[in-house]
Amino acid sequence: MAEISQNQTDQPRGKVRTRKRSTKIDMTPMVDLAFLLLTFFILTTTFNDPHVIPLPMPEKDGPQSPANEKNIVNIVLAGNNEVFWWKGIDGNVAKTNYSHNGLRQLLLDRQRENPNVIVLIKPKDDSRYENLVDLLDEIAITRITRYVIADFTEDDKKQIARSH
Repeated sequence: MAEISQNQTDQPRGKVRTRKRSTKIDMTPMVDLAFLLLTFFILTTTFNDPHVIPLPMPEKDGPQSPANEKNIVNIVLAGNNEVFWWKGIDGNVAKTNYSHNGLRQLLLDRQRENPNVIVLIKPKDDSRYENLVDLLDEIAITRITRYVIADFTEDDKKQIARSH
């Protein structure tokens, strides 16, 4: 571990002088211990689990029933953070935003009107993934249990074009 080296030289007898001794410390055991501790802490550390949004999917062979048109609310996520929505199949298209007075209030109002509301989420190709996550967060906050992520179709495009 540690060693003290002594120089053996012939000195005349008589006066005894104290010899200067150099010390040399072997650092190998300390480095080994440091790596063992580092390995131990790395292997025993629990890393953070990624935060994911639970997205319940229906069973393939489960019961399917047609949705009543008056229960449906269509929400289209467009580019430039735009949100279009309408009730039913051919309702009047309105525009809202992602604020708590916009999208959240819309969902709360639709849920108060009809507790069996079904939200059809239709992201356009130019919409942002962040906007879809924001909408799913709002759905979770408002505790709406029935929602579908559907494709944006030509009929939806015509519906929006008619209103603007």
